[in-house]
Parts: sequence; structure tokens; C-alpha cells
Amino acid sequence: MALVAQKKTSLEPIVKATHIWKQFKVYKERNQSLKEIVLRGRRADYQTFWALKDVSFQVEKGRTFGIIGENGSGKSTILKILAKILRPQRGSVQINGKVSALLELGAGFHPDLTGRENIFLNGSILGLSRKEIERRFQEIIAFSELEKFIDSPVKNYSSGMYLRLGFAVAINVDPDVLLVDEILAVGDESFQRKCMNKLYELKNRGKTIVIVSHALDLLANICEEAIWLEKGETKASGPARKVVESYLEEVNRQEQEKSGYLNEADKNKELGSRWGSGEILIDKVELLDNSGKTPKVFVTGKPMTIRFSYQVKNKIHRPVFGMLIHTRSGILCSGTNSRIAGLVPEELSGSGTLQFTINELPLLAGEYLLSLASHDYSGLHEFDFHDKRYLFRVSAGDNYDVGLFKLNSKWQLKTSK
Repeated sequence: MALVAQKKTSLEPIVKATHIWKQFKVYKERNQSLKEIVLRGRRADYQTFWALKDVSFQVEKGRTFGIIGENGSGKSTILKILAKILRPQRGSVQINGKVSALLELGAGFHPDLTGRENIFLNGSILGLSRKEIERRFQEIIAFSELEKFIDSPVKNYSSGMYLRLGFAVAINVDPDVLLVDEILAVGDESFQRKCMNKLYELKNRGKTIVIVSHALDLLANICEEAIWLEKGETKASGPARKVVESYLEEVNRQEQEKSGYLNEADKNKELGSRWGSGEILIDKVELLDNSGKTPKVFVTGKPMTIRFSYQVKNKIHRPVFGMLIHTRSGILCSGTNSRIAGLVPEELSGSGTLQFTINELPLLAGEYLLSLASHDYSGLHEFDFHDKRYLFRVSAGDNYDVGLFKLNSKWQLKTSK
């Protein structure tokens, strides 16, 4: 996914949330009837909890703002408060401009009405006049790709068709502020890309976007600023990429603690993090040059070998080992694994050594972080993941190329008389 250029804007906040507190009631049991209330003489028991605690932020006009955090952290609650679906117990929200919310797509659709009729119904709920809906009607149908089914009752639509129509209506409100909650769940791959292109188009037109998503790469790329919520409180805020990195570090740390097999020396290492089930453990990691030594600096175009030991607790069927190389700023340079190379033992037990050799290191001058992993054949279950744990430096030597890689290439010039 391409990075979006961040444009300079004025310091005028178009969205401002100030000291927001929101409380909900959680009922232990619910009375089923009036008779029960009379006989028992009391209402159902409940507990209260604060979904949001003193949350403040502001979004400048034309900016895209991300909200991240685990499930239950208050992300969707703050969006609903911004959309005026919910009201906070304390604090205030100020939004200067027309708002459209992509929260519960298709909310307000009547199942017995056709898609055509629901466009007018849902559009009016979102604040469009009949003339505005008529003017945008064909564009809405075209975007939803439901031309053949637009006169069928929406109760006959699949869930994907239902969401596509809801998104097509909501995105055509032409808002000043767009509130988005997990739109990547809309439709198939092709339609998801269409939705993303529409988001980028709105961003480039100077619209203000507040987005909640678990797609952290998306948020790091599209957002200028972000806030990380944890149990209703602000854990961090600032430049989106830094907030995302901090959140990932915390998630990795928690996974590391849950694994239960790391010793204190590992837990106190400064670089990266480590997690996994521990069924295969990676240790004794060495980065070697062509002479088998561990140099302070590797050289572009020269060999580099990654060698490490492994220990298997119980027999593992078809295990896979992998590696990733990132820059210090987090850009992924390269990644591969033993499955891609066709090196997958049917069964592995005991201990051993694995070696990965790069015949001519293509990386140019800089600092890089190596990740190593052992996982099952599907890649879904991690045995041991060393995330950005090993720092190494590269000197370009006699190369004067710029960027991350030296390409294995040559120039040719042909002249005509």
C-alpha cells in the first residue's frame, strides 16, 4: 500500500473532544416481567463501569486521525459520541461541519423495501434532501455494484450486498467529517479496495477523517495523528506511526509474558520482543561474515550468514523457520522461510543448528533489525518469534548507490550514427 503524502494544514481544529467520560451499566440479571418486579420488589442488579475516562483530543481540518486499542478499550464508543449516537456523562464534543458516520452500515434499512427505496430512506436519515439523493442516485448504485438487484427487497440481499449498499449511501453524503469504524470488513477484496480508494479520494479532497481499525498498517500510512486507548483511558497520542509502534511493542510484551518460558535475561533485553508457545526454541543466534567471524559492520555485496540453534521439546510435524529484515525505522526490507526454500522436515525433535546464507548482501549502508521465527506449516501458530531482536550494521564499501538495496544490474548504452 502506497504512503499518502501528509499535507500541511492550518491549526484550526474541526473536531474537538474535551475530557470525555462515558459510563455504562452491566446487568447481572434482568427481570423478565412486571410481575417479577412486583413480587421481588426490586429492579435487576447491575454494576457500572467507565468505558471512557477523561479522553481528550482534537483533529485539524483536512487531517486523518486514527484510534487504536484492543477490543473493549472504548474506540467505538468515542466514535458514537462524536456521531451524537451516545452522550457522555462528562466532557464535551465540538464538530464544525457536516458529519457522516460509517459505523453500523445499513442501520435504518427496512427489509421489506427495495434497495432503491432504502437509498432514499437511508439517505434522508443521513441528512440528504430528496433532490440531493436523486442527484447522487446513479452514483450510489454504480458504487454499490448492485444494479441488477436494486429493485429487489433488501431482505433477499446477502450480508455483503447489504453492507455495500449501506457504504455506498453513507459515502455519498459528502461530509466535512467522516467517522469510520472497521470499513475493511465491507464486501469482498475488490470492493474493499474500492472503499479504500474512496477514502484516499476524500482525504485528498481535504476531508477530515476519524477512523477506528485493527489494520495498523493502514492507520500508520493514512493517518497523521492517532490515539491509543486502553480500558477507556489514553495510553498514548501523537504521530500515528509512533503510536502504532508503541501499541505493537506493548502487545508483543504481553504475549512474551504469557508465553512463560523466557528467562529474566531475555525479558530485560532492550531490542525487540519475543513470544510464542515454546514448543521450538531458538537460541545462540550468530551473524557471521565469510570468514566465520562476527564483524562489527557487514559490507554491501559480501556474504552474510545467519546461524542459530534450536531445541524441540516434543516431536513437531513439518516445522518452518523464517527470517525478516527491517530498517531501524520499521520498513520491511525482505523476508523468507524454509518452506519457500523447500526445506521442511516431516518431523523434527531434539536439537540442531540452522544456517541461512546471503551470498551477496544487497543492503546498502544503514542499521537493520533481524527477526527470526519458528512456526507450524500453516504459519498461524508461532513456536518462537524473535521480533526485531538483532541489530546489525552495513557499510556500502565502494558502492555509491543510494536507498536500501544495491540492485544486481548493469547499464547499457547504444548510440545511433
